[in-house]
Amino acid sequence: MTEDSHEAAAHENVPSRQRKRFPGISSRAYEHPADRSALVALRKLTGFDTVFKAMSALLPERSLRLLFLSDSVRVSDAQFAHLHAMLRDACYILDLEKVPVMYVAQDPKPNAMCIGLDEPIIVVTTGLVELLDEEEMRAVVGHEVGHALSGHSVYRTILLFLTNLALKVAWIPLGNVAIMAIVTALREWFRKSELSADRAGLLAGQDLQASMRGLMKIAGGNHLHEMNVDAFLEQAAEYEAGGDLRDSVLKILNVLPRTHPFTTVRAAELKKWAESRDFQRVMDGHYPRREDDKDTSVTDSFRDSAAHYADTVRSSKDPLMKLVGDIAGGAGDLGGKLRDKFTGGGGSGNGGNGSRASDEGTGGEGRDQGPGKS
Repeated sequence: MTEDSHEAAAHENVPSRQRKRFPGISSRAYEHPADRSALVALRKLTGFDTVFKAMSALLPERSLRLLFLSDSVRVSDAQFAHLHAMLRDACYILDLEKVPVMYVAQDPKPNAMCIGLDEPIIVVTTGLVELLDEEEMRAVVGHEVGHALSGHSVYRTILLFLTNLALKVAWIPLGNVAIMAIVTALREWFRKSELSADRAGLLAGQDLQASMRGLMKIAGGNHLHEMNVDAFLEQAAEYEAGGDLRDSVLKILNVLPRTHPFTTVRAAELKKWAESRDFQRVMDGHYPRREDDKDTSVTDSFRDSAAHYADTVRSSKDPLMKLVGDIAGGAGDLGGKLRDKFTGGGGSGNGGNGSRASDEGTGGEGRDQGPGKS
């Protein structure tokens, strides 16, 4: 397909409202700092791609491709034409030259994924197609195209394989310890990659409210008239700020087995990015270009990631993050702070220190920027 024909095809059935296109955009423009630093480092490893391509013989990719081809519906002009138009349009806006193959799989649970080592495959479930309206679905398709543009599908396929492998060797004493350590690290990256892809979905759909509605529906089902975006975002603030250190530990334990951040936090993170200077610069046409990816500094990427986490600690209302900030800032009476935060106390006769600990444990406006929420 020539460039002109691709452009014409991409604009069939596109909504009348004008949306911006981002020629040559690098995935670095929308990637979460933790996701971006990991990807830049991996891409810089000599022979990395060759090694993982060699692993393809061990991974179930060919089996997955045959499974979807034989037992799902391939999106095209003849089947789910509206999804095909959205897919081509998202690829046009994000300037992804080769349109990935997309399948619709029968599954009542709303879900979507992008997998594959050699070429990405996008799969959406019938539950998701039936749940979302056109603009909400457009954001989801853009989300999956963002995964393809970032090259996430390679590492996601490996995570899928390792997770299944860990289950198979779980009966062997210590047999899955090393595998689960890798899986845990990959899941942390995976959760950050979801935040990146949410941003790509916003760039493709360019409708923040549609992105918010889609996340709300994934959390609460098709009862939009019963839900409210502002109230949904307040949940994220309450989750991040509420409780004491015991709750902070429980949050970590709750998120460790998950591949996706919690949904309320995804919404809060996306809204924060949509209101940022970085997003506005991209919309104004000032963004990193793909042609410069090879010159990207690993050191700079890690420095950006470290700065992001430092800012997260400083601005977070989470009790554990506030304690970390206090320790880093040289706050005194560490024992008293730990006691008060774990017990939820702060008024016991310790004067100013007790009062201050109580204030710090109080909930307030805030958004979780740490390991996520789906």
